[in-house]
Formats: sequence, structure tokens, C-alpha cells
Amino acid sequence: MSAQSELSPLLFFETINAYQRSEALKAAIELDLFTAIAEGNETTAALAERCSASERGTRVLCDYLTILGFLSKQDSSYKLTPDSAAFLNRHSPAYMGSAVEFLLSPMLMQGFSETAAAVRKGGTVVGSTVAPDNPIWVKFARGMAGLMMPAAQMMAGLLDPEHDEPLRVLDIAAGHGRFGITLAERNPQTEVTALDWAAVLEVAKENAAQAGVSERYHTIAGSAFEVDFGTGYDIVLLTNFLHHFDPPTNETLLRKVRAALKDGGRVATLEFVPNADRISPPPAAMFSFVMLVGTPAGDAYTFSELERMFANAGFARSELHPLPPTPESLVISYK
Repeated sequence: MSAQSELSPLLFFETINAYQRSEALKAAIELDLFTAIAEGNETTAALAERCSASERGTRVLCDYLTILGFLSKQDSSYKLTPDSAAFLNRHSPAYMGSAVEFLLSPMLMQGFSETAAAVRKGGTVVGSTVAPDNPIWVKFARGMAGLMMPAAQMMAGLLDPEHDEPLRVLDIAAGHGRFGITLAERNPQTEVTALDWAAVLEVAKENAAQAGVSERYHTIAGSAFEVDFGTGYDIVLLTNFLHHFDPPTNETLLRKVRAALKDGGRVATLEFVPNADRISPPPAAMFSFVMLVGTPAGDAYTFSELERMFANAGFARSELHPLPPTPESLVISYK
């Protein structure tokens, strides 16, 4: 058999058509298809009626989702897979479908449509997601809380395992607020100060109220690079923030963060952290591409790069904690 006969264009076709998978999943969430199946509507006719769609369209979409692995099919009935039941049924406490409002938002998608230009320039050409008061972060806060819950719970367990001592927590770029709120839920002696744009903080305050921690949840509106943090914090949370900026910008922020900490205080940095080869593990390593098209100079930083930034800002040491099955890792740095 010749080497030529072993070649396959499959990867090309799968990649060039990958947008079809995204749009199919987005449509199913918009139609509430997964929730409809969870409610017992398992035939094409029942699903079409529940989702206000045509039977032909419903059948084709359900078959496609079955091929992708989101559904299973027996005879003419469809059922949710365990993952779809957990993450795509609106009645599930782990529902993540609302994340599409952010992940497939027009601003993010536009960046990818100009990838060649971003590669030539070395950064976004369509406008930065880190522009002041960018409304995309309200979509992030509304849509991404469910997706972040597993990491928030694991972080809380690492940062406050006994949850029996008073803690003052500063949550920078709090977004939905789930990381600080989860710490406050576990420990009734935890006080959280959330920092973000004013419109984003409204979402975080709603989530704090729903969690019953509003009396211990405080806010600072504005840019993390400009506002006064105050001092005396035990923990500063930096979740999915440093990847938006270049190392010198991050080091400037980290010096300010260090000054806000008590002696012996810690910074908890949640990030996509690739290995030194920058191609593994794939979910973390691929995030560099997202930052190339969406920010002027952001990146997915390796642990050694993050460790160097914290050391240059005066921190004594940093340690890496992978958070499987999420694609992210927690870096804990000590003042």
C-alpha cells in the first residue's frame, strides 16, 4: 500500500465544517430541545409540538445531535446522554446552555472571522474584549455561572478546607461572582468584596442574593488597574483575568494585589495553563488562539510564565493545582 493511499482529507472536512456543530447545538438550546426530551417528549412528533418546530426539522436536528453524541436513539425515540442530562437540561442544577450567549456572541465570533489579520498583527483587529465597560461581560456574567461552578467548588475546597475561620476575600473581575459567593456559602465568616464594571456587578449581586450571602457581599465598581482595592485581604481571586494581558501589564496589577494582601495572604489565579510545549493538554493550549483573536496581547500562560510574573511582583512562591475534569488549573501564590 502506498503512502498516498493512506492519506485522508477527513480532518480537513471535519474542521472546515465545525461551525455546523456549533450552530446545531446553539439551535437545540434555543429550541429547548434537551429540556423537552428530559420532560418525556421523546418522539419527533412530540418534540416538534413542544419546541414549536416542524417534524422534518426536528427529526434532522435530533439525528445530527445523535451522531455528535449529544443524544441517543432507539427506533424512533430520542434520549439524553448522561452529559446532556446534566449540562443541557434547564431543570438541572448544572445547566450550562446559557453559556452560548457569551461563547457564541457576535463580538467573539467576529474576531475569529479575521484570524489571518490577527496573525499578521499579533493581536485582535476587531476591538478588544477588555475595553472599558464592554457589554460583553454582562453576557459573560449572565451565561457562564453554571459552567464555572465545578471550578468554583474545587477552588473553595483548596482555599478554605476547614471553612471555620474569618476570611476577607477580594474577587477581581468577579463577573457572575460565583467564585467568591461559593467561598461565602461554605464559610459564614467569609466577607467578599467583588470588583468589576457596575453593570456586571448587578448580576453578581443578584447571584449573591440568591445564595443568601448579600449581607457579606460588597462591591467596588471600576477598572482593576485604577480603583483602590483597600488592604487586609486574606485571599485575592484572579479568575480568568490574567490571560487578557501581556506579562508587564500583569506584573503591574500583581504588585497592586500584593499590597492589598495581609502578610501571608494568598492569590488564587484560575487559568488555562498549558504545558511547556504549548500544545498540551489541548483544551488549555488551544486557549492561546482565543486570546490572539480577542485581545491585543493576551495569552494562555504556562505555569513557569505565571510563576515568573508573581515572583517579579514580589510573591514568595506559587504552586499549581490542576482542577480536572475542567480544562483549567488553580495557581496559588503566597505573599
